[in-house]
Amino acid sequence: MRAVTTLSVVVLASAGIGHTVITSLDRDIARVDPFKDMKNRPQAGHGMNVLLVGTDGRDRISDEERRRYRLGGAPCHCTDTIMIVHISEDRERASVVSLPRDSYAVPPAHTDATTGKRHGGHPIKLNAAYAEGGPQLTVRTVEHMTHVKIDHYLEVDFTSFMKTVDVVGGVQICTVEPLKDSYTGLDLPAGRHQLNGGQALQYVRARHVDGASDLSRMERQQRFLAALVDRVTSSGILLNPMKFRDVTRAVLGSVRADKGFGTDELLDLGRAMRNFSPSSSEFTTVPIGRMGYAVKGVGSTLKWDPVKSERLFTALREDRPLTAHRPRSTVVRVPVAPQQIRVQVENGTGTAGLGRRVDAALAATGFRTTRAPVNAADRSVRRTIVAHDPRWDRSARSLAAALPGSQLRAVKGLGPTLKVIAGSDFEKVRRVKADDPGQRESGVVRGDEVGCP
Repeated sequence: MRAVTTLSVVVLASAGIGHTVITSLDRDIARVDPFKDMKNRPQAGHGMNVLLVGTDGRDRISDEERRRYRLGGAPCHCTDTIMIVHISEDRERASVVSLPRDSYAVPPAHTDATTGKRHGGHPIKLNAAYAEGGPQLTVRTVEHMTHVKIDHYLEVDFTSFMKTVDVVGGVQICTVEPLKDSYTGLDLPAGRHQLNGGQALQYVRARHVDGASDLSRMERQQRFLAALVDRVTSSGILLNPMKFRDVTRAVLGSVRADKGFGTDELLDLGRAMRNFSPSSSEFTTVPIGRMGYAVKGVGSTLKWDPVKSERLFTALREDRPLTAHRPRSTVVRVPVAPQQIRVQVENGTGTAGLGRRVDAALAATGFRTTRAPVNAADRSVRRTIVAHDPRWDRSARSLAAALPGSQLRAVKGLGPTLKVIAGSDFEKVRRVKADDPGQRESGVVRGDEVGCP
């Protein structure tokens, strides 16, 4: 009886501390009214839709951190990231849809917040809505394009992001290929990494890792969000009132939110996330129908696929999962599809038939092998080697991902055909798959599919 009584007191006290803490923090949130005088809005669906906008805000970061994490230059006060976060009505699922900032958009008629000029509907890139009309025009434009009613608006900047990651003790991410971006300073070898706030900011901001630019950056942002959800829900943070206070303070210390996003909503989300797991979250990018759509006076934009994007937003409105439940995928995602990679296999051991076995396994996985394996000059190779011309390094990384434990070796002048020298360590060929940046509907992934294995 004493144990039960003590437990009851602790639970009640924890709830009281949580509510008191959140109530005090609520008063410190910077408020914005993105829904002021809005008319002809979409019909409300089921669940809750939050428009999450990532802004610059580097002016509030120390000079030392700006140098270390390559945050030089004047703050642009622009939107780097735009996402719709849908929390299901039963609070058991979160669906995150990334909206590319270069999306072709035609906002409703509005008055430019900077120049005071009245605009009719004119073509822009989606992130320009914030520059022309702030949060209100951003919400209006997103609702106009998606027909999804936005219930809450949350604006997060660099400072809040870095503090949040540090308070939860860092976030673990995994990459099957090296990630290097001279603009942000990101430099991660392939493997598992524990990122602090500054490193995490480099990871989600990098746009020059590969040719996919903003689309691959959004995929990394989604992967990072999945890892962050895993960290928060699996570490007991949401069950510890004082730790929950610290995390909430880090998040809310430098955000702007609508007036309706207050204490009750925060506690409701906190309770919901206690039941979350990585498989409770799903991530995707709005399907792109046309890349590089040129618009006079605007530049190169991305046009959404009208049919596929409507199916996606209908699922949000109807509070349905974006994909049917399926077992965790064992396919590793790579930058280049196996069907585009030509491979010559060599047997680097004294084991008869190893070359034929490796060639057949690679071919069965989709690689364009020569179907004519040969013996290598060196028959004492222990670790499997992927030899490649430096100009085909992305293809080489994709091939190496299919051969666990293999070693990359750059050979100038080798040409477009990659060479696999099978070593005595060879065990199997792992299935790999490349994302098609132009067909994002099939790119819906759950949180447990993008985390570390």
